Amino acid sequence: MAAASHAAPSSSGGQRSLGRLAWPIGYVVVILFLFFLYFSILPSLVKPVSAPVLAWLPVATINECLMWAIMALGLNVVVGYAGLLDLGYVAFWALGGYTAGWLMAFPFNWTWDFHLFSPVKSTLPGTHINFWLVCIVAGILCAILGLIIGAPTLRLRGDYLALVTLGFGEVITQFFRNSGDIAGFNLANGDPGISPIDPIGTGPLGAAGIAPPLLTNSAAGNVWKILVLGLLVGICIFVSLRIREGRLGRAWLALREDELAASMMGVPLVRVKLLAYAVGAFFGGIGGVANASAITTAVSPSGFDFGKSVLVLLMVVLGGMGNVWGVTIGAFLLSWLNSNGLKQIGVQIDAIAGTNLEASLPRYNYVILGLLLVLMMLFRREGLIPESRTKALMQMPSRTEAESLGADSLEAEAETDAVEHSDAGADAKIAASAAAMAGSGAAAGAGTSSGARREDES
Repeated sequence: MAAASHAAPSSSGGQRSLGRLAWPIGYVVVILFLFFLYFSILPSLVKPVSAPVLAWLPVATINECLMWAIMALGLNVVVGYAGLLDLGYVAFWALGGYTAGWLMAFPFNWTWDFHLFSPVKSTLPGTHINFWLVCIVAGILCAILGLIIGAPTLRLRGDYLALVTLGFGEVITQFFRNSGDIAGFNLANGDPGISPIDPIGTGPLGAAGIAPPLLTNSAAGNVWKILVLGLLVGICIFVSLRIREGRLGRAWLALREDELAASMMGVPLVRVKLLAYAVGAFFGGIGGVANASAITTAVSPSGFDFGKSVLVLLMVVLGGMGNVWGVTIGAFLLSWLNSNGLKQIGVQIDAIAGTNLEASLPRYNYVILGLLLVLMMLFRREGLIPESRTKALMQMPSRTEAESLGADSLEAEAETDAVEHSDAGADAKIAASAAAMAGSGAAAGAGTSSGARREDES
């Protein structure tokens, strides 16, 4: 019996472990299947079928969507899990990109030569470190920056928190813009930035001739970047889900719902808030390295304006705050619209109406995205795929001001009627008591008078 009792928990624990591994394996299988479908089956189809698909969803756009998904998943930790509004998230993206520039390039007039598992030639001067190692270093640096930014905002809420994070984002961007000469040292090369940044290497796959040794912006390189960036997105999704199911994730959700109640339940608010900023910043650093090495192969201050922070926030809100899958879909949708979707929509409108929207429509991308956000707030505030609790809260019927005033007046009338009824009941009770006392007094008086008459007669 004892052996059976010990065996049952172990088997159930093994089933839980297999269940936790099922979705990452399924994610990899789906990515490989889509990869095979897009690049092996689709090009072999007839041109009327394959050409429109490749025009609407080119390879470079897929890579951009994957990079933005990493950024959105990081901001979802701060905004969706912990409920902390961050309008300066672009700061972590910038630091991650510049970390790639410092560790994967030959910047400015630096004289040292250092190579560490780098796919580029060992004779190339500068600092050249492997892409995956740089992702870890950038994530750690951004996590430290997240702690620095989060510390002064611990007592702030709402609009004040948003303003402080917005200020930090602008400070970091302007710092890199003016860091071409810091006491005679060129740290970030000012406005021109750092270029070129080393591409991603494929290691043994490149040595075996399966993949290109360097994933440049060539056709073959862009194809293999999808697997690398897809792997990064899968890791971010896995970490987000695992953290959410743990103690830290539950503490973030409690903080988001009610900070005072979370504090009374024993949630350490300071540590929980700082960890939210640090984890979100870690993801942002990885996204910055991916953007610098796989997308732009360069980094400069002009690429980190406030609009990028707003765009990432829109992805989180559109997809559904707190829902990992919704945020990922929101990132894909908005980044596709911003990169290639609006242009293709303009092409289709031009073909029908004879206009010239192909060139002009993408220039109004932020106007269109702003209108999209307004429509979302009016008709689906919880996002495309909301978290279950957020969906329930958002779908609760809200009262208008007139309804609230009417309900308040009805409540006041009910209270008045209750008071009147209670007063009337009290008066009735007093009258009944007085009548009873009068009756008992009359009976006592009658008894006394009859007794006196009997004494007189005797």
